Amino acid sequence: MTRNLLEPPETLLPENEAAQGELAAGTDPAEVAAHHPTFSAAWATLAESALDAGENIAAYAYARTGYHRGLDALRKAGWKGFGPVPWRHAPNQGVLRSIAALAKAARAIGEADEFGRCRQLLADSDPASLDATGLA
Repeated sequence: MTRNLLEPPETLLPENEAAQGELAAGTDPAEVAAHHPTFSAAWATLAESALDAGENIAAYAYARTGYHRGLDALRKAGWKGFGPVPWRHAPNQGVLRSIAALAKAARAIGEADEFGRCRQLLADSDPASLDATGLA
């Protein structure tokens, strides 16, 4: 794949093996979020579960937390607010899932502008994230 030299490099978040291990082992995502509050995948899991249960306000709150913690992590990893955040890199998926959950929760509560902003952020980060999160 040829890279556009005018585009910033991909942002790849570091692994969080402890937190991922807890989630993979079936630990309650709320407990994982309490142990690892910067781990967006735990917040995304909470948001997705709340959306599935029709708890749109709770989903919005969980997703907003995962979104903000994820943006903090991306900035710490060198992201300047734009540029590729590839879905294929598993540690990026927590923040991308949080953004998608925020979009879905925003749509559910009638926040069309926020839905559009979140969907655009996903498209700008990696169009593959739209398919992966059901927002294509």
